[in-house]
Amino acid sequence: MRENEVKLRAIAAITAVRSGAEEQLVSDLLGEAMPTSFLVPAEATAAEAGCAVLEQLSEPLSALVNGFLLAFDALADAHDGGEPLETSEQILQQLALVLALEDPSQPEDPEDPRSP
Repeated sequence: MRENEVKLRAIAAITAVRSGAEEQLVSDLLGEAMPTSFLVPAEATAAEAGCAVLEQLSEPLSALVNGFLLAFDALADAHDGGEPLETSEQILQQLALVLALEDPSQPEDPEDPRSP
């Protein structure tokens, strides 16, 4: 799949989430951007095979990230251009604070009944 097609998948996934689509549809859209098979030399060691797979995944993953960034940038420009009460930067800072507060300083213990 070409880089532009992968970026379009990212934009489609964001659009689907915002329109209330089912989680499976969003997963399918993003999954379409990932290769379904990989070329690995027959004589490759496990490490070489892993590197070959990572190399083949890096391009579509990079294109997905770029698609998300492109979509966010366009939305932030549109939002900020309309004299909002809060800029997109302020919204992102608030989101980061919320996530930081939700993230415990210690790793989760699966044996602890208080762990989420």
